[in-house]
This record gives sequence, structure tokens and C-alpha cells, in this order.
Amino acid sequence: MSIDREGPIPPYRQIADQLRARIADGTIPVGRRIPSLVELEQEFGVARDTLRKAVKVLKDEGLVETVTGMGVFVTQPPE
Repeated sequence: MSIDREGPIPPYRQIADQLRARIADGTIPVGRRIPSLVELEQEFGVARDTLRKAVKVLKDEGLVETVTGMGVFVTQPPE
């Protein structure tokens, strides 16, 4: 996937939107780990800080949670 670095939406928001869409369409189902920061870094070609911001957006929305030592997993969507 590509990121529009010149557009009005910050890259971390674009990444969060793409990951949210994957969760919504079942590409990354509930209980599954999202790609690691290393994998996302290779996919999107952005700095890890940008990726951390994107994951934080999803955490703040309640879509994912961190399991220490294992990664970030999709949670049951809030009611």
C-alpha cells in the first residue's frame, strides 16, 4: 500500500485508516495479530514512530490491544 506524503492527511492517519479497513473487512480478524512494526515498516516505507502513532490511534479506538511479548492483536469491537 502506498502513502500520500504530500496530502492533507498525515501518514500515520492513512496507515491507521488502512489497518482499520483490514480489520473491518475481516482481512485481519478478531484475535489475530496485526503485522509487526518491522513488517509495517517494510510495507509502508515509513519510520517506526509513524507506525507507533498509527497503532496508538487503533488502540485509542479500542480496535487493538498489546499483549506483552507477543504483539498487537485485534480485539472484539466495542458495542
